[in-house]
Amino acid sequence: MGEYSKALSSYGRSLEILKIALPPNHPDLATSYNNIASVYYNIGEYSKALSSLERSLEILKIALPPNHPDLATSYNNIGGVYDNMGEYSKALSSYERSLEIRKIALPPNHPDLATSYNNIGMVYDNMDEYSKALSSLERSLEILKIARPPNHPSLATSYNNIGIVYDNMGEYSKALSLYERSLEIRKIALPPNHPDLATSYNGIGMVYDNMGEYSKALSSYERSLEIRKIALPPNHPSLATSYHKIGMVYSHMGEYSKALSLYERSLEISKIALSPNHPSLATSYNNIAMVYDNMGEYSKALSSYERSLEIFKIALPPNHP
Repeated sequence: MGEYSKALSSYGRSLEILKIALPPNHPDLATSYNNIASVYYNIGEYSKALSSLERSLEILKIALPPNHPDLATSYNNIGGVYDNMGEYSKALSSYERSLEIRKIALPPNHPDLATSYNNIGMVYDNMDEYSKALSSLERSLEILKIARPPNHPSLATSYNNIGIVYDNMGEYSKALSLYERSLEIRKIALPPNHPDLATSYNGIGMVYDNMGEYSKALSSYERSLEIRKIALPPNHPSLATSYHKIGMVYSHMGEYSKALSLYERSLEISKIALSPNHPSLATSYNNIAMVYDNMGEYSKALSSYERSLEIFKIALPPNHP
C-alpha cells in the first residue's frame, strides 16, 4: 500500500518477538530482516536495506545447507539493492551467485531460474549492454513458457521487460509490440484496475513519447494514472511516477506551465512516500529545473539543479552516471 512507516513498525515488532522466542540463527529471523530490508529498499534507504539483507544472509548461511534456495533468494535481494544503487558489477555478482545456487537446487525450468535470468538481463540493460540483456531476458521467457500457463502474469512481466530493452535501443515498433502483448495477458489474468495494468499503459506511453506521438503518449499515461488512483493509496510512489511521466510529455510539447504543475505534484507525493534523499526526489528536482531552464527562469533552474545534485551525492555511489 506504500504505507512504509507502518510496515516498518510491524516488521520491527515482529523481529523483537522472534529474537526473544527463537535461537539467534533461526531462519525466521532471517525472514524478518529480509522483510525490514524490503521496506528500506522501497523508500530508497539502500544502505539500511543492505545491512538488513546481509544480516539475513549471515543467519541463512549458518542455518541452511550451502545450496538451499533461500540463500539464492537472499543473494537475489542483495543484487536488487546494488542494482538500484548503480553498483552494477556488484549487482551482477550477487544475481549470478543466486543463479548458480538455483541451478543446483531446482529443476531446469523452475520459475525462480527465470527470475534470475530476468534480473541479470535488467542489470545489463542498465549498463547499456543490450545484446546481453536481451539474451538473458529471452532465456527467462523460454523458461516461463514451459513453467507457466500461457496467460500467466509472469509472462506479461517478461514481455514488458524485453520491451524496455528494445525501447532503450530505439527499436520502438518492437517495444510497442511487446508492451501490447504484455497488456493483453494482464487484461486476461488480472482484475481491471490491477496496478500491473497501469505499468503496461505506462510502458506504452513511454514508447509513444519517445516516438514524438505525444497525444497517444498522454492517453496511455492518463489511463495508467486512472488505474493507480483506484488501486493505490493517494500518496503511493507509483502515482508520483504517473504525474512525472505526464509532466514529461507536456515538457516535450513545450507546455511548460502544465509540466511544472505535474512535476511539483509528483514531488509532493515523493516527499511524503519516500526517504528525503531518495534518487526519485533528485530526478524530480532535475526535471523541474529543466522546465525553468526552458522558460528562461535561470536562477530557479540553478537552484533546482543544485538540490538535485545534493541528493544524488548522498543517495548514490560517487561514480554513478
